[in-house]
Amino acid sequence: MITRNELNILQARLDEPRNFIQVLAGPRQVGKTTIIDQLVHLLAVPYTSVSADGIDSNNAEWIADIWNVVRKTMELQHQQEHVLIIDEIQLLNKWSNIVKREWDADTMSKTNIKVVLLGSSRLLLKNGLDESLAGRFELIHVPHWSYNEMHEAFGLSLEQYIYYGGYPGAAGLIKDGKRWKQYLRQSIVNPAIEKDVLMTTRILKPALLRQVFEIGATHSGELLALNKIVGQLQDAGNTSTVAGYIHVLGEAELLCGLQMYAPDVTRQYQSIPKFQVCNSALHTVYHPSTFEHIYTDPALWGRWVESAVGAHLINHASEEDYKVFYWRERNDEMDFVIAQNEQVLGIEVKSGHRSAGNGLRAFQKRFPHARTLVVGTGGMPLDLFFSTDPSCLC
Repeated sequence: MITRNELNILQARLDEPRNFIQVLAGPRQVGKTTIIDQLVHLLAVPYTSVSADGIDSNNAEWIADIWNVVRKTMELQHQQEHVLIIDEIQLLNKWSNIVKREWDADTMSKTNIKVVLLGSSRLLLKNGLDESLAGRFELIHVPHWSYNEMHEAFGLSLEQYIYYGGYPGAAGLIKDGKRWKQYLRQSIVNPAIEKDVLMTTRILKPALLRQVFEIGATHSGELLALNKIVGQLQDAGNTSTVAGYIHVLGEAELLCGLQMYAPDVTRQYQSIPKFQVCNSALHTVYHPSTFEHIYTDPALWGRWVESAVGAHLINHASEEDYKVFYWRERNDEMDFVIAQNEQVLGIEVKSGHRSAGNGLRAFQKRFPHARTLVVGTGGMPLDLFFSTDPSCLC
């Protein structure tokens, strides 16, 4: 079984004196629960691991009940330290208020309960941590699986990773494309929208949200004006509503709309979004064609390669201090731009089938202090790029 780096980080922090709540957050099906299963076998102290899944969402006091059981256990068994792990905590309303109350009570009484919370995506961070637990937690983000991890664990080739993406639970189904897509929809997409989004965010039109996601995922790597999206929707909506739903889907680490890079922030916000899935699988799942058809069609494969490059950039941007954009001016375009502090890097993706454009030269002329990088044919090999932390490229 592969060991993700987040396990090492979490274990090291729990070995330290009690200071912060540790929050393990990331999208569905990336191995957060597996990390905990591995962790408990490494702990040298007693632990209690529970899940809020199946608990009434209005019963946040359930957290206090569990906490009190741990305190009583420590007292009866003369334990000096205990680790309390609560999974799917974002499913409980006002959970952060209860956690704050119990954590502060332990701090006052010097009760050595170390706490680990698990939640799906950054929606957990937006709904409680900043409001009630500011200064009391550290966030460990668990990203989608990388090419190296999928290759090591399941033997996926580079081409398979670009098409099938980085969901470990679905890796064993790739030989049956229809079954693989059904699993993606039923076990990843539907729960992510119905639980991680609809149960943690006020969405007035759930059907509209789902349509926005499906359209955006299908057009990953493409620029698509919001008014054109509204024209494709079966449910009534407006551009402001669609923009808000794209933001929510980005927080859920499903789909984001990249803004155009410009020194003027106003121009960034007013730009046409470039849709980008956070995992290549989400681009593939809504396309009717097989892997063989996509791979042997030069134009289609070029789109898949660009989308996979974007997903890699987005996943690392969740951990590192840089932002991902695109750039376009008239007919000249740079596929991606990453900005890290004062450093700017333009990235042009060439799959071997795409002809070179003038975007790279135009970008260099427009931003002479920026660096540029070609990924793919004639530049950094794709396997090396997918094995590299993009923050190291700036």
